[in-house]
Parts: sequence; C-alpha cells; structure tokens
Amino acid sequence: MAPRKLIAGNWKMNLLKAEGEALVRALGGSLSGTPKPACDVLVCPPFTLLGALAPLCRETGLALGAQDCHAKSSGAFTGDVAAPMLADAGCSHVIVGHSERRSLHGEDNATVKAKAEAALAAGLVAIVCVGETEAERDSGKAEEIVVAQLLASLPQGASAKTLVVAYEPVWAIGTGRTPTVEQVADMHAALRKALGGVLSDAAGLRLLYGGSVKPGNAAELLAVANVDGALVGGASLSHGDFWAICQSCG
Repeated sequence: MAPRKLIAGNWKMNLLKAEGEALVRALGGSLSGTPKPACDVLVCPPFTLLGALAPLCRETGLALGAQDCHAKSSGAFTGDVAAPMLADAGCSHVIVGHSERRSLHGEDNATVKAKAEAALAAGLVAIVCVGETEAERDSGKAEEIVVAQLLASLPQGASAKTLVVAYEPVWAIGTGRTPTVEQVADMHAALRKALGGVLSDAAGLRLLYGGSVKPGNAAELLAVANVDGALVGGASLSHGDFWAICQSCG
C-alpha cells in the first residue's frame, strides 16, 4: 500500500510573524472543515517564526518543520541552528540538501548526509532533497546523477518513519516549468528502486515531487506512481493555492 501523502510548504526566506500566524490560522481553519484532504500537511517557516508558530500548529493539526540544520548538536557555529534546538522549538521535520543550499552555500552530499543524521539523532524526520540541473537533464543522465546524489546523501539508520525524499529538478524550482508526467514517473521509479536496495521498508517511504507545483498541475503530478506528496515553494505562501494543492490529494 502506498504511504499517505504529505504536502509540505517551504516558505523559504518569506513572511513576518503576523503574516505567518495568519497563514497558519487560515490553514488550520481549512483543516478543521470537511471534507478533509487525504494527506498530512507540513509547513516549514523561517527559523524566526518556529517558536511563535509551534503552538498554533499543535492546535490546528499542522506539522511544523525547519528549512535546514547544522550537522553538530551544539558548538561555536555562529548563525547556525542545531537539530536538537529545532526539536525543542516544536519541529517534527527538517529539510536538508535543498538545491538552494547545495548551490548557494556549497553543500555537498557528505554535508547533507551529516545534517540528515543529526536530524535523525534529534528525533526529527529528515526531508532529503535531490535533483538535477538543466545541463544534467540535457545530458541524458539525469536518473543516474540523481540516484547517485540520493545514495550519497542518505543518513545511516534511516527508515520510512524517519526519512522523506524530495525530488526537485533544479531547473523547475521557481521557474514555472515542470517536467513531463513521464519524466517525473521515471525519476520516482528510479529513486524507489534505488531505495529498495538499501532500505527494507522502501515501499513505505514518502517520495515527494517539488518544482513549480501549483493548483493547476498538482492533481496530475500527485496521481503519478511513486509520488507520495509535494514539496511546495511559492504556492505555499498563499492559503488558497496551498490548500488547493492539499485538496488535490483527494
């Protein structure tokens, strides 16, 4: 049986406290109504909002996640945030290895793996992101490249309960472009097969698609085999758009 779908909103470096609270309250109001979407709903605000939004998320049934963590549990790392601090703030999930972290901050697979292991050690679910650039897609080796990226980024001791994998083609993030349904299906099938070689419960692990997910394409993408949800960027900042994506789960 396919895992229950997860719709995760990555707010990136957006929204101030009043805006974040208003968005969570609106989403909570929708969650309390009927019919309820056939998915779990997660929001990943900036670090500054986690403490303020944790109580609201608990009240409304939303899961709370962070957008990054450090590989160490504490220490002299000015400006960084440790995974135990995120758990202490009320988070259940943390995104690691997003392409913006990989490209803008020079994070390699070993760094992403270390961060994911720190997340698991703190009791968090790690959302490990992988994806190819446009040049890598055009090379005809996208699946080979992304599978290798995934296997090198996987934390030791991961399971379907502690790990989520998000496939985000770099060339589709924030561009309005999306891969074809066939390309998404092929990549997710390749990732599931690769995970099956290293995890005994790979069939139950959530594989999310991300990259310009919006209300107009969500239902089609979420119906693809091995797509167990979505990691949503820009559309997650709008209650109407994000909720429409959640409702696309059925």
